Amino acid sequence: MISQDKISIPGLGKSVSRVALGTWAIGGWMWGGPDDDNAIRTIHSALDEGIDLIDTAPVYGFGHSEEVIGRALEGRRDKVVIATKVGLNWKDEKPFRDSSPARIRQEVEDSLRRLKTDYLDIYQVHWPDDKTPVAETASVLAELVKEGKVRTLGVSNYSVAQIETFRQHAPLSVLQPPYNLFERDIEKDILPYMVGHKLVGLGYGPLCRGLLAGKMTAETTFPATDLRSGDPKFQAPRFKQYLAAVEQLRALADKHGKSVMVLAIRWVLDQGPLIALWGARKPAQIEGVADVFGWHLSEADRAEIDRILKTTITDPVGPEFMAPPNR
Repeated sequence: MISQDKISIPGLGKSVSRVALGTWAIGGWMWGGPDDDNAIRTIHSALDEGIDLIDTAPVYGFGHSEEVIGRALEGRRDKVVIATKVGLNWKDEKPFRDSSPARIRQEVEDSLRRLKTDYLDIYQVHWPDDKTPVAETASVLAELVKEGKVRTLGVSNYSVAQIETFRQHAPLSVLQPPYNLFERDIEKDILPYMVGHKLVGLGYGPLCRGLLAGKMTAETTFPATDLRSGDPKFQAPRFKQYLAAVEQLRALADKHGKSVMVLAIRWVLDQGPLIALWGARKPAQIEGVADVFGWHLSEADRAEIDRILKTTITDPVGPEFMAPPNR
């Protein structure tokens, strides 16, 4: 049970756990299909562990993740902060960016219905839409806040320039970038901006699509329906490089009596005002959350991590492959 290490999100009026449940895999799309019974048990296990923030999106299973969460939270809605997203449309299960005011108005009603709630705690633009001015997107979201349908706003995958433009037209509380030991581009600008403007980060992919869970081997393969079958990190020769890094990180984690998964999450939390989105679709995948809290990595630990990454990963690659196309 999580008993410590919470963070306050501006405008929300409450503190939340610094580990949140990420629910992309629960939607099934790109993760081998849904398993609703396990998904609901996973959500309940997360609540039992003290996780009180659940992050989702309409595109996760094209509404399915939100529907499952709505079912799982019946009778518990007031105990949980729900963060969902807006700004992706799809045709024939192929997503594309669409943050137009009309799309946002449609999406918010769809999300409220699927989640069985009359308000959203955190509403985040999933990806910037080159076809819609940021000012238009921000302005309609500001209207949703005034109408009480949304409590706080966030943006995901935005540049600093786009964030600045957004904030001229609507209040902003949360940034959601990709962030993990292997994908650290936000340290150049997004993370310093977050700290400087007292925003909270929801770091997605803290276990890097399972790489940092520490359970993969060189023989691990993925079906065509799995996101990782098209992820450059999981292709030769890079896959072996990343696995080698995980093995050395495991040795460091062992010194603390922790798993490599817990070390990876603790590292994210030690980097700034961040919440780590712990993705899971089975109750067993929640095990270990409590081990994240009550300790910190030392400067020597962080230096050793940097050394490991530099010496094992000679051909690093980011998460760019996941970006959906514009309209």
